Amino acid sequence: MDGSVNVIALVKDGERYVFLYDEESAPQLLQTLGHYAADPEMNFTWYDAAVLSQKVRRLQASSASREDEPFRRSA
Repeated sequence: MDGSVNVIALVKDGERYVFLYDEESAPQLLQTLGHYAADPEMNFTWYDAAVLSQKVRRLQASSASREDEPFRRSA
């Protein structure tokens, strides 16, 4: 792990959902999104969970592709 922290957020109907996580805790975040969506007392839908989950997975893929890039020196 490189020590970076990722942030995803959703603002909906005056409510703010802000999630901070590192790469190691991404699976736990995905579970949390599902728990929030399943809670009928929260204004957080399965659609919201799907959108944020997709963002998490894109960030993971982006991070993985950066790690695969060869070292480049600046001129």
